[in-house]
Amino acid sequence: MFKRSATRRNQRRSSGPSALRRALAAVPLRRVLPVAACAVVAVGAFLGLRMVLDRPLTQVHITGRFQRVQPLDVEKAVRSQVGRKGLVSVDLAAVSLAVREIPWVDRAKVGRAWPQGLTVEVIEQIPVARWGEAGLLNARGEVFLNDSRHLPAELPVLTGPAGLESQMTERYLVVQARLLEIGMRVSSLQLDERGAWELSLENGVRLRLGRAHIEERFDRFMLAASRIVAARATEIAYVDLRYSAGFAIGWRPGGGEVTRG
Repeated sequence: MFKRSATRRNQRRSSGPSALRRALAAVPLRRVLPVAACAVVAVGAFLGLRMVLDRPLTQVHITGRFQRVQPLDVEKAVRSQVGRKGLVSVDLAAVSLAVREIPWVDRAKVGRAWPQGLTVEVIEQIPVARWGEAGLLNARGEVFLNDSRHLPAELPVLTGPAGLESQMTERYLVVQARLLEIGMRVSSLQLDERGAWELSLENGVRLRLGRAHIEERFDRFMLAASRIVAARATEIAYVDLRYSAGFAIGWRPGGGEVTRG
């Protein structure tokens, strides 16, 4: 019994690192050298090819539909990242990031143009609404400008708590699409701190939607109240849809009394 245990211990010892060393030592040197030589040749060839291809950049091809962005600003951003780097060693992601930091740039696609150039495709931001007094929103609900001094007057104004820009933009786009079908447009959309929604139309009529069942209440406006608003918009101040059924119309001074629908 004791001998068998000792034998097993010796077997375990023989299967350790020393066994690995003996196995490696058994590999003939004549087999190792050719493999190492091939690896050295391959690395050398790769580095040599890289040196040949990594030529200094001499051209930057900039494309895009430019309305707010100046191509010269794009070129400056590219040059700031390229420096003395060659076509292979230039960091395309860093170049793209530098271009996207230019105001009004939404996306930038950067690629290599052999043998010594770069291609840069610029896609500008498309504003869909204003945010507060000086911000601009894109269709994803991102505020891409916070201090714009020249806001497109035709864009609606969205105001609400910070952090809810995306939610408000999504709701605005849905509502606007449906209103356009009946010849109406949104001029402003508000969400107050209590979570109550109010929508103003270009004809001056306000829709009070409240804090709950917003989609259901807006459907009610589209199905019934919109026809009254379309016919008598100049006389109506607001439509209050915060009822379990029906709605109330508030008339402008001299236009009539508050009416329940």
